[in-house]
Amino acid sequence: MVARPTRTELNLDQQQSKQSSLAGRRLLLVVGAGVAAYKALELVRRAREAGASVRVVMTQGAQQFVTPLSFAALGGERVLTDLFDAALEGEMGHIALSRQADLIVVAPATADLLARAAHGIANDLATTLLLATDKRVLYAPAMNVRMWLNRATQRNVAQLAADGALFVGPEDGDMACGEHGPGRMSEPPQILGAIIASLSPSGPLSGRRVIVTSGPTHEPIDPVRYIANRSSGKQGHAIAAAAAAAGAQVTLVSGPVSLKAPRGVETITVETAREMLAAVERALPADVFIAAAAVADWRVEAAADKIKKTRDGAPPALNLVENPDILKSVATRASDRPALVVGFAAETSDLLRHAREKLDAKGCDLIVANDVSAPVFGADENEAHIVSQDGVESWPRASKALVAERLVGLLARRLAAEATT
Repeated sequence: MVARPTRTELNLDQQQSKQSSLAGRRLLLVVGAGVAAYKALELVRRAREAGASVRVVMTQGAQQFVTPLSFAALGGERVLTDLFDAALEGEMGHIALSRQADLIVVAPATADLLARAAHGIANDLATTLLLATDKRVLYAPAMNVRMWLNRATQRNVAQLAADGALFVGPEDGDMACGEHGPGRMSEPPQILGAIIASLSPSGPLSGRRVIVTSGPTHEPIDPVRYIANRSSGKQGHAIAAAAAAAGAQVTLVSGPVSLKAPRGVETITVETAREMLAAVERALPADVFIAAAAVADWRVEAAADKIKKTRDGAPPALNLVENPDILKSVATRASDRPALVVGFAAETSDLLRHAREKLDAKGCDLIVANDVSAPVFGADENEAHIVSQDGVESWPRASKALVAERLVGLLARRLAAEATT
C-alpha cells in the first residue's frame, strides 16, 4: 500500500492560524454529481481566502446541481466542463492542467467517480485529469449510506488508497434521501484542513516513532510443519503506511505475509512470537506501539526431524508451551514504555466484554476490537470498536486503509492532547 497522509480534522481557529500555508498553492477542484456539490462553493471561497488559487472542473451531472457560473464567480477563473473544449486545449491542454496543480481535490466524490477513478476509466474531462495527473488526489466522498457501505465502493476506495489517494470523510449524518449514516460529505472547514495537512511538509506524527506488528506468527512443529492463524497482515500494514504518511518514523515487525512492505517504512520480517518480541524490544523506545499482529498464544516443543506417521495411525502428542505476551510486555515496561500502547482483540463472541477485559489485563491504552466471526481475516474491510477507559467508540465497516487512517488520526490527537497537559 502506498503511504499517504492521514485524515486531519482542524477546527476553524486552527485553519485560520495556518492559512498562510496555502499562499501561492494551486488547487484543481473536481466537482462530482451529488447534492453536496453546493458545499464545494464554500470550499472554493475558503481556499481562496487561505491564499490558494482554485481551478474548477465540473462533471456533466454536477451542473444539474450547481451552475458553472457560480464557481466562476467565486474562483475568478473559467470553469472547465468538456474534454473536447477547443479553448482548453489551446490554452494549456488537459495533460498540463492535471499536472500544474499542487493538489487535486474531488468534492463531492460520488460512487461513480470513485469507481471510474479506481479502474482507470477516462471518459470525460474529470476522469481524464485524474488518470493523467502526477499529483496527489484528495477525495471527499458523498453518497447514500448503502452506496458507501456497498462492497464494490469499499473495494474501489481500498484500491485508490493503495494507489496513494487521500481521503477526508465521509461523516455520519442525515442525508438528502432521508437516511442516516456514513456517506455525508465532510464540511468545507474539514476538507480545507485536510488540504492544508496534505500540502504540509510534515504531518501530525512528525518527529514521532511508531512500532507496528502485523501478520501471523508461525510456530514450528517440526522442520516442515507449523501452527499458524488466518491473519493476512492487511490491517497492520495499512496502519504502518498511514503512520508513515502522517510523518512518523515507522518500524513494522511483520510475520509471514504475502504483502509488499509499505513505502517509507523500516520492515523487519520474523517467523515466531519470540522473534517478534525480540525485534520489538530492539526497536524500542517509541512514542506509539500498535500490536496488530495475530500472535500465536502457544508454541510447540518442536521436533528436530520430521514427525513420521506411526503404523497404527495414532496422532503424535504435541507439547504446547505458552508464548510471550508481546502486548503486555510492552504495556507494562518499567522503562521506555511508549506513550500510547494499542492492542487488537479478534473475537467471535461477547466482543466488547472480552475487549474490556483485555484492556485491563494487558495494561494498554486502547483496544481495537473486531468480530472475526464475520469475514475479516484476508478481507479488505473491517468494522472496528475502539475500547479505552473512556468508553467505546464504534466505527462503521470500511476499508482497512480507512480504518488505519482513522486510527492514526485518533492517536495523533491523543498525543497532541497529552503534550499540552
